[in-house]
Amino acid sequence: MQVSVQTLNGLERQITVAVPAEKIETEIKTRLNSLSKRARISGFRPGKAPMHVIKQHYGDQVQQEVMGEVLESSFYEAVVKEKLRPAGSPHIHPKSREPGQPLEYTATFEIYPEVSLNPFSGIEIERPTAEITEADVDRVLENIRKQRMEWSAVERASIMGDRVLVDFKGLLEGGNFPGNEAQNMPVELGKQRMIPGFEEHLTGVSSGAQLSFTVRFPADYHRAEMADKDVQFEVKVNAVEEARLPEISEEFVRSLGVADATVESLRKDVRQNMQRELDDRIQTKLKQNVMDALFKSNPITVPKALVQQEVHTLMQNQNIAQSASNSADQITAQSRVEEFAQRRVGLALILSEIVRQQSFKVEPKKLREAVEHFASTYEKPDEVVQWYYADKKRLGEVESYVLENEVVAWVAAQARMKDVSSSFDALIKQGQTA
Repeated sequence: MQVSVQTLNGLERQITVAVPAEKIETEIKTRLNSLSKRARISGFRPGKAPMHVIKQHYGDQVQQEVMGEVLESSFYEAVVKEKLRPAGSPHIHPKSREPGQPLEYTATFEIYPEVSLNPFSGIEIERPTAEITEADVDRVLENIRKQRMEWSAVERASIMGDRVLVDFKGLLEGGNFPGNEAQNMPVELGKQRMIPGFEEHLTGVSSGAQLSFTVRFPADYHRAEMADKDVQFEVKVNAVEEARLPEISEEFVRSLGVADATVESLRKDVRQNMQRELDDRIQTKLKQNVMDALFKSNPITVPKALVQQEVHTLMQNQNIAQSASNSADQITAQSRVEEFAQRRVGLALILSEIVRQQSFKVEPKKLREAVEHFASTYEKPDEVVQWYYADKKRLGEVESYVLENEVVAWVAAQARMKDVSSSFDALIKQGQTA
């Protein structure tokens, strides 16, 4: 088999392959002989049809099968012979072939780049640090109380923070519109969940009040036919309720599943959960900083084919194309995704090279620890652990996570670390908005 290689632009290569005619003809003949022994052709006993009849019936089919298989097998033989690593599928262009002639074709494809890593000692990486204070624990406990908040009716005028139950009907230019009326709808004053101006009219009202007022829909309202138009509302106030937070009593603590129902145990459990959340957030932020530093300090040309594969996956998973409201949005979304995909592919190549050079492997013990860590936040962690180990793909995702953490820890040990002090709240909020 003859192979020649031509370098095109960047990572693109083109190989020209010529497969000897003997290999093609021998394989075609072998398959036709095999068929002749079992073929059922009208007018002949099974396996007794002469070869020229077999060729008439099956020759074209067998030739196409052989040509397809030889194209595929010879391509991989050629890239192995030339020590090329194709990235993505090749574009194969076979030349026309007459019987008895070699099979010739060209294949165009990209190759994986050679990754040359720069010294990590010159990299500075920020590492966030934070301590959990008693005030932080108090705030979390207050949030837990708010989650179990109850509403109680009051005989007074409504104030900010109250909930008002109302019946309402709105008219736009004298007619109805989608969602223009409701019965006993709760409106929390201060949440600004209604159109601007609506809640303000419900402040200072008492149960039984009848209201009539006009508000204007915002100019950027999502329904164009209603945007920047006045709506007349008729409202009846059914009740005014105030929020009441439960006291942190023995009964309250027990309802949260704390065994001995003491406030001290509750605070201890809350602090442990906060510490787990903080540790995860610090690790996530450190990993992000390490990845940023690796990508910035190791410029790499990435195969376009791999980037497009990643773009396709991201667009499907996130439904970005469907969520974009117009063609301009779609172009912007596509551009953002392509940039993100290029970064992901580049980082994957860099990480793979680090793993190769350092011979990193995931030990079963560390894999188990990671699975148990993920499972610890669930009500039945043992079942979650079994769920991970029951599927190689799910377990492989955890293995990749552990391997990334190994690389992050190793790079962090080589680089110059700069501790950046923060608060618990600030770090957690960063994670929620990222």
